[in-house]
Amino acid sequence: MKIICIGRNYAKHIEELANEKPENPVVFLKPDSAILPKKMPFFIPPFSNDIHYEVEVLVKINKVGKHISPKFAHKYYETVGLGIDFTARDVQAQCKEKGLPWEKAKAFDGSAIVGEFFPKEKFDLENLSFQLQKNDEVVQDGNTSCMLWKIDELISYVSQYFTLKKGDIIFTGTPAGVGKVVENDILTGTIEGKQAFQIKVK
Repeated sequence: MKIICIGRNYAKHIEELANEKPENPVVFLKPDSAILPKKMPFFIPPFSNDIHYEVEVLVKINKVGKHISPKFAHKYYETVGLGIDFTARDVQAQCKEKGLPWEKAKAFDGSAIVGEFFPKEKFDLENLSFQLQKNDEVVQDGNTSCMLWKIDELISYVSQYFTLKKGDIIFTGTPAGVGKVVENDILTGTIEGKQAFQIKVK
């Protein structure tokens, strides 16, 4: 399976990082080795002093698709979930400054938290609320209604470039409120009030 991530999909997050609003979705990949094993803590890697959390709604693809029309995209997933795209912000800044790819900052081992998945029928995907708490304090409070590109649009767009396969996961972008993690932080993600994950930072 592969992890397909969308950047800059929430206007306020674009503003907080002083990025330009893109004309099309920003797409990058993480390898399967980026997934943090279940019940494992997240270890801050030695190559970064500025690891940021980015909570995101996830979509798990359930069948093979290529050049998918937006109106048929809903047939390619049955569940949605929540996860974290960990980013080594200092490494990313160095890469961007030199015009280099982001993989070292975004795709390192353990950089993808994949929480529980839930049947999509339980939610209004156009108005889906989700939160990230750090040590019981809400630090990110998002809603899919604020997405620049909706889930089905993202599936269609990505499938123009990559064949989607069963088990692939799409990270759909993060809202505003990203920030640094430190040792002993507890991160808890909820989607419509349902806990999707809880991890400790070491």
